[in-house]
Amino acid sequence: MYLTRSDIQNLERIKRLNLINSISGIKPANLIGTVSSDGASNLAIFSSVLHMGSNPPVFGIVSRPTQEVKRHTYENIMENGFYTINHIHEGMVEQAHFTSAKFKKDESEFKMCNLTEEYLFDFKAPFVKESKLKIGLRRIQNIPIDINQTLLIIGEVEHIILPETAADSNGHIDLSLLKEVGISGLNTYYSLTKIAKFPYVRREDAPAIKKNTKNR
Repeated sequence: MYLTRSDIQNLERIKRLNLINSISGIKPANLIGTVSSDGASNLAIFSSVLHMGSNPPVFGIVSRPTQEVKRHTYENIMENGFYTINHIHEGMVEQAHFTSAKFKKDESEFKMCNLTEEYLFDFKAPFVKESKLKIGLRRIQNIPIDINQTLLIIGEVEHIILPETAADSNGHIDLSLLKEVGISGLNTYYSLTKIAKFPYVRREDAPAIKKNTKNR
Protein backbone atom coordinates (compact mmCIF):
# COMPACT_ATOMS: atom_id res chain seq x y z
CA MET A 1 0.00 0.00 0.00
CA TYR A 2 1.22 3.49 -0.83
CA LEU A 3 -0.74 6.64 -0.02
CA THR A 4 0.08 10.26 -0.77
CA ARG A 5 -1.21 13.19 1.28
CA SER A 6 -3.96 13.62 -1.33
CA ASP A 7 -4.88 9.92 -1.15
CA ILE A 8 -5.17 10.12 2.62
CA GLN A 9 -7.39 13.17 2.47
CA ASN A 10 -9.69 11.50 -0.07
CA LEU A 11 -10.22 8.35 1.98
CA GLU A 12 -13.66 7.70 3.39
CA ARG A 13 -13.79 9.37 6.82
CA ILE A 14 -13.95 6.25 9.01
CA LYS A 15 -11.24 4.46 7.02
CA ARG A 16 -8.98 7.52 7.30
CA LEU A 17 -9.67 7.80 11.01
CA ASN A 18 -8.83 4.12 11.62
CA LEU A 19 -5.71 4.22 9.45
CA ILE A 20 -4.17 7.33 10.96
CA ASN A 21 -4.99 6.20 14.49
CA SER A 22 -3.26 2.87 13.83
CA ILE A 23 -0.05 3.82 12.02
CA SER A 24 1.61 5.20 15.16
CA GLY A 25 1.70 1.65 16.57
CA ILE A 26 0.78 0.49 20.05
CA LYS A 27 -0.15 3.32 22.41
CA PRO A 28 -0.61 3.32 26.19
CA ALA A 29 -4.10 2.44 27.43
CA ASN A 30 -5.17 4.60 30.36
CA LEU A 31 -8.28 5.78 32.14
CA ILE A 32 -8.35 9.43 33.19
CA GLY A 33 -10.32 9.98 36.40
CA THR A 34 -11.75 13.39 37.26
CA VAL A 35 -14.46 14.98 39.36
CA SER A 36 -16.41 18.20 38.82
CA SER A 37 -16.71 21.01 41.34
CA ASP A 38 -20.16 19.70 42.34
CA GLY A 39 -18.86 16.16 42.93
CA ALA A 40 -19.82 14.38 39.68
CA SER A 41 -17.12 11.83 38.83
CA ASN A 42 -16.00 11.07 35.30
CA LEU A 43 -13.82 8.40 33.71
CA ALA A 44 -12.55 8.40 30.13
CA ILE A 45 -10.20 6.18 28.16
CA PHE A 46 -7.16 7.94 26.65
CA SER A 47 -4.35 6.64 24.42
CA SER A 48 -2.47 9.93 24.26
CA VAL A 49 -0.53 10.00 27.54
CA LEU A 50 2.97 11.45 26.93
CA HIS A 51 6.00 11.28 29.20
CA MET A 52 7.46 14.81 29.14
CA GLY A 53 10.17 14.74 31.79
CA SER A 54 11.31 13.17 35.06
CA ASN A 55 12.50 16.18 37.06
CA PRO A 56 9.95 17.47 37.74
CA PRO A 57 7.88 14.40 36.81
CA VAL A 58 5.41 15.65 34.19
CA PHE A 59 3.06 14.01 31.71
CA GLY A 60 0.83 15.35 28.99
CA ILE A 61 -2.53 14.21 27.66
CA VAL A 62 -4.12 15.42 24.45
CA SER A 63 -7.72 16.58 24.68
CA ARG A 64 -9.76 16.72 21.50
CA PRO A 65 -11.40 20.00 20.41
CA THR A 66 -13.77 21.45 23.00
CA GLN A 67 -15.48 24.10 20.87
CA GLU A 68 -18.36 21.99 19.53
CA VAL A 69 -18.51 18.94 21.83
CA LYS A 70 -18.59 18.89 25.62
CA ARG A 71 -15.42 17.29 27.00
CA HIS A 72 -16.20 16.35 30.58
CA THR A 73 -12.61 15.32 31.37
CA TYR A 74 -11.28 18.69 30.20
CA GLU A 75 -14.02 20.62 32.02
CA ASN A 76 -13.38 18.78 35.29
CA ILE A 77 -9.61 19.26 35.11
CA MET A 78 -10.11 22.98 34.53
CA GLU A 79 -12.58 23.22 37.43
CA ASN A 80 -10.72 21.05 39.90
CA GLY A 81 -7.08 21.15 38.79
CA PHE A 82 -6.44 17.48 39.61
CA TYR A 83 -6.84 14.18 37.76
CA THR A 84 -5.64 10.58 37.78
CA ILE A 85 -4.07 8.33 35.16
CA ASN A 86 -4.95 4.66 35.67
CA HIS A 87 -3.35 1.88 33.64
CA ILE A 88 -5.63 -0.69 32.03
CA HIS A 89 -4.90 -4.39 32.44
CA GLU A 90 -6.34 -7.45 30.72
CA GLY A 91 -8.99 -8.04 33.38
CA MET A 92 -10.68 -4.66 32.86
CA VAL A 93 -10.41 -4.03 29.11
CA GLU A 94 -14.12 -4.28 28.31
CA GLN A 95 -15.25 -1.98 31.13
CA ALA A 96 -12.50 0.51 30.24
CA HIS A 97 -13.38 0.54 26.54
CA PHE A 98 -17.02 1.41 27.19
CA THR A 99 -16.08 4.59 29.06
CA SER A 100 -15.70 6.07 25.56
CA ALA A 101 -19.50 6.11 25.15
CA LYS A 102 -21.20 9.53 25.21
CA PHE A 103 -22.67 9.49 28.69
CA LYS A 104 -24.39 12.51 30.22
CA LYS A 105 -22.34 14.59 32.64
CA ASP A 106 -24.39 13.34 35.62
CA GLU A 107 -23.89 9.70 34.54
CA SER A 108 -20.61 8.54 36.05
CA GLU A 109 -18.66 6.17 33.81
CA PHE A 110 -17.47 4.45 36.98
CA LYS A 111 -21.03 3.33 37.70
CA MET A 112 -22.11 2.84 34.08
CA CYS A 113 -19.08 0.64 33.26
CA ASN A 114 -18.85 -1.32 36.54
CA LEU A 115 -15.62 0.26 37.75
CA THR A 116 -14.94 1.53 41.26
CA GLU A 117 -13.96 5.08 42.11
CA GLU A 118 -11.42 5.30 44.92
CA TYR A 119 -10.31 8.43 46.77
CA LEU A 120 -6.87 8.11 48.37
CA PHE A 121 -4.49 10.38 50.32
CA ASP A 122 -7.06 13.23 50.34
CA PHE A 123 -6.36 13.61 46.61
CA LYS A 124 -9.02 15.64 44.81
CA ALA A 125 -9.69 13.21 41.96
CA PRO A 126 -10.82 9.57 41.85
CA PHE A 127 -8.50 6.67 41.15
CA VAL A 128 -9.75 3.44 39.57
CA LYS A 129 -9.69 0.76 42.25
CA GLU A 130 -9.36 -2.05 39.69
CA SER A 131 -6.24 -0.52 38.12
CA LYS A 132 -2.87 -1.82 39.34
CA LEU A 133 -0.78 1.24 38.42
CA LYS A 134 -2.26 4.64 39.23
CA ILE A 135 -0.92 8.19 39.07
CA GLY A 136 -2.32 11.35 40.66
CA LEU A 137 -1.50 14.61 38.88
CA ARG A 138 -1.98 18.35 39.32
CA ARG A 139 -2.56 20.39 36.17
CA ILE A 140 0.19 22.93 35.61
CA GLN A 141 -0.19 24.10 31.99
CA ASN A 142 -2.34 23.94 28.85
CA ILE A 143 -0.85 24.29 25.38
CA PRO A 144 -3.28 24.81 22.47
CA ILE A 145 -2.41 23.04 19.22
CA ASP A 146 -3.60 25.32 16.44
CA ILE A 147 -3.50 22.92 13.49
CA ASN A 148 -6.45 20.86 14.75
CA GLN A 149 -7.70 22.75 17.84
CA THR A 150 -6.64 20.00 20.23
CA LEU A 151 -5.14 20.84 23.61
CA LEU A 152 -2.09 19.45 25.38
CA ILE A 153 -2.78 19.31 29.11
CA ILE A 154 0.40 19.02 31.20
CA GLY A 155 0.32 17.75 34.77
CA GLU A 156 2.88 17.14 37.50
CA VAL A 157 2.89 13.81 39.31
CA GLU A 158 1.91 13.99 42.98
CA HIS A 159 1.16 10.31 43.73
CA ILE A 160 2.22 6.95 42.26
CA ILE A 161 0.57 3.70 43.35
CA LEU A 162 1.69 0.26 42.14
CA PRO A 163 2.55 -3.19 43.53
CA GLU A 164 6.05 -3.29 45.03
CA THR A 165 6.79 -6.51 43.13
CA ALA A 166 6.28 -4.73 39.78
CA ALA A 167 9.34 -2.47 40.13
CA ASP A 168 12.97 -3.54 40.48
CA SER A 169 15.61 -1.88 42.67
CA ASN A 170 16.41 0.64 39.92
CA GLY A 171 12.80 1.68 39.42
CA HIS A 172 12.15 -0.24 36.19
CA ILE A 173 8.53 -1.41 36.02
CA ASP A 174 7.69 -4.74 34.41
CA LEU A 175 4.35 -4.01 32.73
CA SER A 176 3.95 -7.63 31.66
CA LEU A 177 3.74 -8.69 35.33
CA LEU A 178 0.75 -6.37 35.67
CA LYS A 179 -0.82 -7.81 32.48
CA GLU A 180 -1.00 -4.31 31.00
CA VAL A 181 -2.57 -3.66 27.61
CA GLY A 182 -1.95 -1.22 24.77
CA ILE A 183 -4.24 0.27 22.12
CA SER A 184 -3.95 0.33 18.35
CA GLY A 185 -6.38 2.64 16.60
CA LEU A 186 -9.52 3.36 18.60
CA ASN A 187 -10.77 -0.07 19.61
CA THR A 188 -8.12 -2.80 19.24
CA TYR A 189 -6.22 -3.94 22.34
CA TYR A 190 -2.94 -5.84 22.66
CA SER A 191 -1.28 -7.59 25.58
CA LEU A 192 2.26 -6.53 26.53
CA THR A 193 5.15 -8.97 26.83
CA LYS A 194 8.66 -8.05 27.91
CA ILE A 195 11.09 -9.37 25.28
CA ALA A 196 14.41 -7.80 26.29
CA LYS A 197 16.15 -5.42 28.66
CA PHE A 198 19.40 -3.71 27.70
CA PRO A 199 21.96 -1.69 29.70
CA TYR A 200 22.38 2.06 29.40
CA VAL A 201 23.59 2.78 25.88
CA ARG A 202 27.11 4.07 25.22
CA ARG A 203 28.51 4.87 21.80
CA GLU A 204 31.23 2.24 22.04
CA ASP A 205 28.59 -0.45 22.59
CA ALA A 206 26.80 0.21 19.27
CA PRO A 207 26.65 -3.03 17.21
CA ALA A 208 28.73 -1.71 14.28
CA ILE A 209 31.47 -0.38 16.56
CA LYS A 210 31.64 -3.57 18.62
CA LYS A 211 31.86 -5.64 15.44
CA ASN A 212 34.74 -3.52 14.09
CA THR A 213 36.57 -3.72 17.41
CA LYS A 214 36.37 -7.53 17.43
CA ASN A 215 37.68 -7.74 13.87
CA ARG A 216 40.84 -5.76 14.60
